[in-house]
Amino acid sequence: MKKTLLYLLISCSLLPSCKNENKITENTVEKSDRSVYQDIEVNYAHGFQIQSTDTGYEVTIMNPWPESVVNYSFQLVKDQRGALVKGTGAAVTISIPIESIVLTSTTHIPPLVFLGEEKSLIGFPGTYYISAPEVRALIKTGKVKELGTNQLINVESTLLLEPDVVMGFSINDSNPTYQKIEEAGIPVLYNGEWVEQHPLGKAEWIKLFGVLYGKEKQADSIFNAIEKEYLNTLKLIEKAKRPQVLSGATWNDQWYLPYGNSWQGQILKDAGADYIYATTEGNGSLAYNIEKVLMDGRKATYWIAPAQYTSYSKMLADNQSYALFDAFKNKQVYTHALTIGAKGGVTYYEEASMRPDLVLKDLVKILHPELLPYHELYFFKPLKD
Repeated sequence: MKKTLLYLLISCSLLPSCKNENKITENTVEKSDRSVYQDIEVNYAHGFQIQSTDTGYEVTIMNPWPESVVNYSFQLVKDQRGALVKGTGAAVTISIPIESIVLTSTTHIPPLVFLGEEKSLIGFPGTYYISAPEVRALIKTGKVKELGTNQLINVESTLLLEPDVVMGFSINDSNPTYQKIEEAGIPVLYNGEWVEQHPLGKAEWIKLFGVLYGKEKQADSIFNAIEKEYLNTLKLIEKAKRPQVLSGATWNDQWYLPYGNSWQGQILKDAGADYIYATTEGNGSLAYNIEKVLMDGRKATYWIAPAQYTSYSKMLADNQSYALFDAFKNKQVYTHALTIGAKGGVTYYEEASMRPDLVLKDLVKILHPELLPYHELYFFKPLKD
């Protein structure tokens, strides 16, 4: 993913002879036929559906934030530039293939690069945090405009760009910024990949990008390759012993950890971990006092993702109690905060949702190193001293 080839298609499986297992090659990508519309099969994601119509697609975005009960409909119509934004009923009309887009989350960046459509990105709030080198080059030349910070996107600057679509995300149904953009005639398409609980469900959102850009088959091929790598890795740990795993760290006297049914909890399970809170369910994060976590996780063999910590010394300086955990004593703490982009953005937050196969391989390499002897850790690294 540090080069364009990383965003096309996975070229090799788990064979020991594979010299560059994280790379993907263009020759396996199936090019799109824009003249045929078929329903898009969605197997893991719960946040969107795509059905074919005579002129394109009908997209339904479902429950795009936690505890949401709202759906949004969009009519994607081929080559109808200049059509009214409002379609029939509650649906919004978007002309496809789109030529320009404003994104609002770094997790939206990888699908564009995978599909070779990064040049369509014309605006982003918080460009400093983008890590993809292809997009950083566009930012450097002024082709991607700075639009503010996260949901505080500058409405006036966005309207001046006149994007075909603004892809947003929200924590509730009250967002005045997006409402103003919609009132000006620019469609706002909510991306709910961040609330998906299955790791492959997050990656499957590339299929939505595929229909927006007229690259349905290419998006499907990319996802299928990621799915194949993920499922092949799953097979490796079927009979493996499951070491106990701890996660998270304290913040303001509370220890925050992923729920067992979250995507982080699911991918730990898939990697062959006995996560100490695997049976918990909920949205957001677990919040316990350190005494409870110490009681439940003191003997854990591994400690995965200790918040933003990058060194044992910093952890110890913040909380002496960390030294009571076996994983800390035995130097078995692994962080994603050491893998950063050119401007210091943590690449895990940008790329992991699109590459669950690499996250899974990293975790299997850590927990069961004998099963993936040739895999080099990409996201997760051992904590520094």
